[in-house]
Amino acid sequence: MEGILDLLNSDIGKTIISGVSGSTGTDQNKTGNVLTMALPVLMKAMERNASTPEGAQGLMGALNNKHDGSILDNLSGLFGGGVDETVTTDGDKILGHVLGGRRQGVEQVIGQKAGIDAGSVGNILKIAAPILMGMLGKQSRQNNVSSQSDLTGLLGGLLGGASQSGPVTREQTFLEQVLDSDGDGSVIDDVAGMVLGGSKNKGGLGGLLGGLFGK
Repeated sequence: MEGILDLLNSDIGKTIISGVSGSTGTDQNKTGNVLTMALPVLMKAMERNASTPEGAQGLMGALNNKHDGSILDNLSGLFGGGVDETVTTDGDKILGHVLGGRRQGVEQVIGQKAGIDAGSVGNILKIAAPILMGMLGKQSRQNNVSSQSDLTGLLGGLLGGASQSGPVTREQTFLEQVLDSDGDGSVIDDVAGMVLGGSKNKGGLGGLLGGLFGK
């Protein structure tokens, strides 16, 4: 199974980065950096939420109904005339549900590392979240996901097979730290040097930006 960051490096991923960049007025390279950091964080949060029967049922319900992957069938239409407000409203709800009280801290950390303000990160993620859900919905159908274990397996596979039961990597530690952020900014010091820095070390988060999760 391809990892989520392999998908970002594909043709469809480049279309998404370009479209989100144009829709938010954010530099394309910075948009790509935000998505490269944020999508694994969102998926890790979904994996954590799906670790309970209630969370898994809610996510599967969303993937089987509204987020079935159809959003991916007309990306040119999605981005062509400006992203519809219903999409960003939906994205706002997804982020609130997936990240909860950790949302502000996540946006702050990613914004600092990408070199843009947290509000711009939020605007990017409001468009990206429904697309990510569509990707998951499509993968869910292709893999006949029908149970909690199927769902957590799918999410773990897209994160590069780094499941909760596997060895803890620095990438997973970073994701946990970001997700446990309470918005006070202290987590930024904890992860400084793990994101965008140390790119020569494939074991560090700098390697993540090269698609480490999917390798």
